[in-house]
Amino acid sequence: MTFDVAESAARAVHDRSAAWRFIEGFAAEWAEPIEARDGWDHADLNAAERRLGVRLPGAVRDAYALFGKRPDLTSNQDWLLAPSELRVDDDVLVFRDENQSVAAWGASLGGEDPEVLVKLDLVDRREEHWDTWLPRFSLACVEMVLSESLFRDGAQTADREMSGADTSLLHERFVALPVRGPGTRWFAGDDVIVREDLDEWLWARARTPEALELLLEQVPGDWTTEH
Repeated sequence: MTFDVAESAARAVHDRSAAWRFIEGFAAEWAEPIEARDGWDHADLNAAERRLGVRLPGAVRDAYALFGKRPDLTSNQDWLLAPSELRVDDDVLVFRDENQSVAAWGASLGGEDPEVLVKLDLVDRREEHWDTWLPRFSLACVEMVLSESLFRDGAQTADREMSGADTSLLHERFVALPVRGPGTRWFAGDDVIVREDLDEWLWARARTPEALELLLEQVPGDWTTEH
């Protein structure tokens, strides 16, 4: 394996082009390589701009043109909207919906690589509001590809409720990734990634069966596995 998840993620935090290289490298090692046909045409993105009456930020166009037609990278659990499905809500470009429609992610319409926000679907719509998710759209794409890889069909995955020892074990035995949204932390090891949600749940994905078995030994518990 030539792709280092932790090293590449560290570069992606501050550099838009490095974020695209992360996604290309991750796809090649953990899924299938990205090909030219995996992106939307500029004509589709131009049509979305005309329909919405806004200019799509440069990073949004980059992402859609690179891998926007790869549901295995973007839409195993939640889903990336097609250009024809993009919508604007309170000056926020909504580009991703949670699988049960209880949340949405959107990019602010200022700047080339804008802040990404999240809105929860509440019973009282008057209380809904956009909250900060990640500081840059390209970094949110890195987080999205990592998250969606946890739910890829046929992949080596595991999940379970957290125990009191898990956080210290993860910090001792894995590398903490600088890709952190509200309530979520990411860790990487040899051929494995782990997401910690709200100090309540662990989700893991391994690149090989052997890596998954090692994870279960390093962070023992009542894991539910899929492969």
